[in-house]
Amino acid sequence: MTFGEQPAYLRVAGDLRKKIVDGSLPPLTRLPSQARIREEYGVSDTVALEARKVLMAEGLVEGRSGSGTYVREQPEPRPISRSGYRPSIGATPFKQEQAEAGARGTWESRSEQAEADRAVADRLGIKAGERVMCTRYVYRDAGEVMMLSTSWEPLAVTGRTPVMLPEEGPLGGMGVAERMAAIDVVVDNVTEEVGARPGLAEELMALGGVPGHVVIVISRTFYASDRAVETADIVVPADRYRIAYHLPVK
Repeated sequence: MTFGEQPAYLRVAGDLRKKIVDGSLPPLTRLPSQARIREEYGVSDTVALEARKVLMAEGLVEGRSGSGTYVREQPEPRPISRSGYRPSIGATPFKQEQAEAGARGTWESRSEQAEADRAVADRLGIKAGERVMCTRYVYRDAGEVMMLSTSWEPLAVTGRTPVMLPEEGPLGGMGVAERMAAIDVVVDNVTEEVGARPGLAEELMALGGVPGHVVIVISRTFYASDRAVETADIVVPADRYRIAYHLPVK
């Protein structure tokens, strides 16, 4: 294949994608059948099938058992604000951002002790197998699941203290910095790495996505000087939300 050429299935998928984007094939419209694609574009059944697979993988169409393939409704992405830490507010980042956006956010959580696997241990700067408090969150906006999060805190820091359980006790539900300050641990910096990957089956089930959908993953770690005191993975459906940063300039 020379520069600029495309396989036939990508050419067909590209033309169908253009029709979906410009509204020629509006949401909930049935995609042309495999036979129709074959005849209209002068391609083989294999090419027509591969073109449809491309559109499915991109989340532009979805198959319905016994009915055919239809154009999916594409939601308008909404922002999830990441505005940095402001200690005067005294709340978790989710609470801060929801308040600023005027959103109707709720969440539920479950905490349990666990052993840190190699990846979590590396992020926390501890040995694999050391005990951590693992907390899983499901965040909703007006009842719709918008975000998942799993956090890990080393029990060497929080164990046998009033803040061992992030969502319980006198500071339950407060931000990491406020909780750590209560046990004389001063959180003074945080890192975030943003990436994307195909969603895991259990993530997409919770988020209401379909197999193959991409999720945005924010890997966040809070530090007290050089010591990590909490790390978390925040998972957001990429087709419905975008991550918006608003940070102070010093």
